[in-house]
Amino acid sequence: MNRSVRVRALLALAVIALCLYIAATVPVRLGLDLRGGTQLVLETRSTPTTDADSEATDRTLEVLRGRIDGLGVAEPTLVRSGENRIIVELPGVQDPKRAADVLGRTAQLTFHPVLGTADSSGDASRPLPKRPREHVLPDESGTPLRLGAAALTGEDVKEAAARFDQQGGAGWHVTVGFEGDGRTGWARLTGEAACHPAGDPARRVAIVLDDKVISSPQVDPSVACRTGIRDGATQITGSFGPEEARELSLLVNGGALPVPVETVEQRTVGPTLGAQAITASAWAAAIGTALTSLFIIGVYRLVGVLAAVGLVCYGLVSYAALAALGATLTLPGLAGFVLAIGMAVDANVLVFERAREEYTARRRPSTRSALTAGFRNAFSAIADSNITTLIAAALLFFLASGPVRGFGVTLGIGVLASMFSALVITRVLAEVAVSRPRVRRRPRLTGIATTGAVRARLTRRNPRLMRRSRRWLVVSAAALVLAGSGIAVRGIDLGVEFTGGRLIEYGTTSSLDPDRVRTALADAGFPRAVVQSSGDTGLTVRTDPLTNAEETEVTGTVRELVGRADKVRDELIGPSLGEELRRGALIALAVALGAQFFYLAARFRWVFGTAAVVALAHDVVILVGVFAWLGRPVDGVFLAALLTVIGYSVNDSVVLFDRVRELARKSPGALLSDITDQAIVQTLPRTVNTGMGAAFILTALAVLGGSSLTDFALALLIGLVVGTYSSVLTAAPVAIRLHHRTPPRQPSGST
Repeated sequence: MNRSVRVRALLALAVIALCLYIAATVPVRLGLDLRGGTQLVLETRSTPTTDADSEATDRTLEVLRGRIDGLGVAEPTLVRSGENRIIVELPGVQDPKRAADVLGRTAQLTFHPVLGTADSSGDASRPLPKRPREHVLPDESGTPLRLGAAALTGEDVKEAAARFDQQGGAGWHVTVGFEGDGRTGWARLTGEAACHPAGDPARRVAIVLDDKVISSPQVDPSVACRTGIRDGATQITGSFGPEEARELSLLVNGGALPVPVETVEQRTVGPTLGAQAITASAWAAAIGTALTSLFIIGVYRLVGVLAAVGLVCYGLVSYAALAALGATLTLPGLAGFVLAIGMAVDANVLVFERAREEYTARRRPSTRSALTAGFRNAFSAIADSNITTLIAAALLFFLASGPVRGFGVTLGIGVLASMFSALVITRVLAEVAVSRPRVRRRPRLTGIATTGAVRARLTRRNPRLMRRSRRWLVVSAAALVLAGSGIAVRGIDLGVEFTGGRLIEYGTTSSLDPDRVRTALADAGFPRAVVQSSGDTGLTVRTDPLTNAEETEVTGTVRELVGRADKVRDELIGPSLGEELRRGALIALAVALGAQFFYLAARFRWVFGTAAVVALAHDVVILVGVFAWLGRPVDGVFLAALLTVIGYSVNDSVVLFDRVRELARKSPGALLSDITDQAIVQTLPRTVNTGMGAAFILTALAVLGGSSLTDFALALLIGLVVGTYSSVLTAAPVAIRLHHRTPPRQPSGST
């Protein structure tokens, strides 16, 4: 074993040992659909200046969503109920009371000049009669301060962060940075205070949160009169602990609520999915993973076995990373996690197919040298395809929020874990295995010394698909027209997460199994109804908008099962994926696509970047159009599937264009169409084998996973087929047509 192999082996063992420890000691959070959580019902209140109407309630909901993200609660549910109520469901919250306190605070932050001290009998709640713009509030020590009108508000703050200063003695504090006019205002406020002598109360600046002075520091003697602090930053100090400092920074960053809110109800709610659905999905995942492993072993023999071991390690690393980051797992997330296991085989397949090429072409004398060359030659395609996905994941995390942001986290973890398992763990196992004397004497046992069924057939037939590239573009255009007509004729059936619906809560005299209610409502024609236990004997049913006749049928179905069920609440609810969240998701997706285009243009050529984005748009339109024709809902689960399809489509195109670039360097005078045909023949075995590995898992999820995962698996199966087609027969023809319209240039591009 040479030095590089030993280093990789030690690294792999260290990471696996750490992940085993994390998996054994850190519990993973389960989402509302798997475990349930805490439900808070908040009610907005009118003030003398602002009415708690539906618009103010919607703005309040978006501020609350930001606060929940800051609390570290992933995959929450927030919906508006009626005119002025907001239902918040939080999975896995350890301290519901603290969450309710944070969500209910108005968080009105203001910065005031201190005019002096007041008599201790001063009333902190009423203005002083002689100076209407002044008011009195006690400082941290209880001394009443006369405060002038607010010079700055929380809207002038750019960001706040909790910090710990051990050397300076400040302990936990909150740093505040101002932006725009806030920087000028802060300099003016501190400059006026600096004109008073040290020790004078008027040299202080009061920082007030919800009519309470949380800090009133004196301006440092080094600050000049009328000049002030011009760096646009300050610190909020006090007797803060770590949680208090983080909570304060969260409230400042989230902004003030437009209107006050009051917690009117707090209860425990059960999972939105039943035990049967969860068990069925677990079996589907296990069977699909086993079938994928058997397929890889059948195709690649010994190295296939080692790849299956690497996939197990991939699953461990991904799980440990999610647990360590405190991510919340939902059923679609778990299904995506299992799907990622099937997709993680892609890097292994790329390596093994390149190793086969090296060995069968007799460029390498042994399976070991062929394997080493396979890892080296496949690295470029692996890196480019995964970097494009990481770009999308990072932008979804930083620009989006809610479930879209959570998907970015899961996607990024999956990509990094996949690369580590393929390039470190599987490589160590494969290099050690092919070095054994018994294996060297039987090269066909490795799976590398064979051509493979797909490659053999392609080599024998040598299809020249790009000779008539325009024909494939016509086929793609026809598919787009057909899918687009489905969107135009049938329309998109947006799920309750996008449109809102109706929530009915029943009070029952005895506990009722939500599984029975789900089954009965599905039989009655409401398969998309979300049923949860609420408290000890309550039950909630959340559906699409209902007519009065449909509501009567739902209530009758519930009463048939329980006998007596009184309606406690019957309200219209808004979408859980609100307008701001949808807009943020679309912006994040658009920026991600633009970033991917520029990366591909830099790595290849702009024609290849354009072709990859065109193929991606082709896949998205067709997937949405098929769901429109089928009458399937476009909901949060579909959104997760769509984002997965986008990543798959880009990866396929990148692998093909990477091979085109490599062949173009070797044959600089060849026609791009001929080079592309050769690249298709060489990369199609990888595309077919990777697709088959993912198809086994998706088919198992679609057939065995129950209604909760059928649409998710169906969307991914459609995306898998369309993505495989478009990478070869849409992206490649588009690149060729664009190449013909540009000035002559070597197609290899920059590297």
